[in-house]
Amino acid sequence: MLNTKNKLLIILFATTFWNVGAQTKIELSPREKPVTISKHIYGHFAEHLGRCIYDGFYVGEDNTAIPHTNGVRNDVVAALKELQIPNLRWPGGCFADTYHWKDGIGPKEKRPAIVNNWWGGVTEDNSFGTHDFLDMCELLETEPYLAGNVGSGEVQELADWVQYVNFEGRSPMSDLRRQNGREKPWKVKFWGVGNEAWGCGGHMTAEYYSDIYRKYATFMSDWSNTGGLYRIASGANSADYHWTETLMKKLPKNLVKGIALHHYAVIDWNKKGPAIEYTDEQYFRTMKSAWFMNELVEKHSAIMDKYDPNKEIALVVDEWGGWYEVEPGTNPGFLYQQNTMRDAMIAGMTLNIFNNHADRVKMANLAQTINVLQAVILTKGEKMITTPTYHVMEMYKVHQDAELIPLAIDSKSFVWNDEAIPAVSASASKAKDGKTYLSLVNIDPKANQDVEINLGKAFSGVSGRVLTSKELRDFNDFDAPQRIAPRPFDGSKLNKERLHVSLPPFSVVVLALDEQ
Repeated sequence: MLNTKNKLLIILFATTFWNVGAQTKIELSPREKPVTISKHIYGHFAEHLGRCIYDGFYVGEDNTAIPHTNGVRNDVVAALKELQIPNLRWPGGCFADTYHWKDGIGPKEKRPAIVNNWWGGVTEDNSFGTHDFLDMCELLETEPYLAGNVGSGEVQELADWVQYVNFEGRSPMSDLRRQNGREKPWKVKFWGVGNEAWGCGGHMTAEYYSDIYRKYATFMSDWSNTGGLYRIASGANSADYHWTETLMKKLPKNLVKGIALHHYAVIDWNKKGPAIEYTDEQYFRTMKSAWFMNELVEKHSAIMDKYDPNKEIALVVDEWGGWYEVEPGTNPGFLYQQNTMRDAMIAGMTLNIFNNHADRVKMANLAQTINVLQAVILTKGEKMITTPTYHVMEMYKVHQDAELIPLAIDSKSFVWNDEAIPAVSASASKAKDGKTYLSLVNIDPKANQDVEINLGKAFSGVSGRVLTSKELRDFNDFDAPQRIAPRPFDGSKLNKERLHVSLPPFSVVVLALDEQ
């Protein structure tokens, strides 16, 4: 039987064991009032841009080389269902404010062609329209998020679109829908009222857009009596806090459910740097820009808290991701870029930020799904591959609709010259399967990070997966589609309520903890 002195020595030994070499310390502390990490944080974005829609999602009903369902690639559908994507934003982006939805309904041979002035100046034949997109969302088992045309469209046009897709009774628009082959409405919940109104959506001031929003939102009627439309206002460009302040002051709560925010991890808008052969300095600057998302979310949320202390209006980050120069030899307007381990770092860090602010961030959309910017899927003819970003999203899906476990983190810094950002980010949740999940990211490209975690209570077991590679600039391509993929992780040691994790350089780790 141990005496008091021996017990004290054991406690001191255990404390010393967990503190030795620990560079980062994390403490989990469940809150009294639970917060759910909305699954809609894990949304995606599909714009009529480059090869995202055509040659990405859609290969045409007459294609005999690629297996498809009504023109939509079956391999893409399977891959996105594996991610459990909760929503998909369409048709833009900048394209949304030049898109007239009636051009994309009815017999395809009779649909008018337009020029995509924003993205490459290519001719758009409108063969992929409202029915095609909403039917595809049913295949994907995901909710559609439609971005309405406010920049060049009229109020009646947007009101008609809502009626066309949502009204079950007799009306001019619902009758037109039936004429075009769809009896039941799709019941679309999520609606963007314009896009980037401060820029490609009309170069408006915040004050002017607020009035325009009120007008358009008023005539977007809903007849389902199931809680109404989820109207999302075109929000700020990165650190434009005046825009958020103005919208929160001027928009009535009965007309708005969410306010958007757009921010990309970019080194310099005039010199974005390459997607693959980036320098160490360019890597650091990309990570610094990605980490800036944390400050943006906190500062925009603080403004929203002044006017909406009960957090009834969501912050919707419906465009985020890395943005680099296009791949050599590709159309500059198509925004096709390769996806390396740097992109996995952006994805893991950003999703941790969103999770940790789940009381205000209720929805987000990675830009974009296929062949554009930080894509989760790349296609080339009959071939399709998934990217490092895809694998992060798949690993993190355990957080969807789970209960957030707040945490405090004291991280070692990732330093470049005289600048520094945290090397480690993390988020935690308790899922409906009873397990506690912990996601950890080490963005340092050269150093392991030893992390000591106080779990707050004892657990009986731990397992996990890691995403990393031999080189930071590694990527999956059509000749080596599985070069980067998750694998089992054995770098954690559990001692009841203490967890020690050794994170490899540039890695994403997701751990599952079993209750006692």
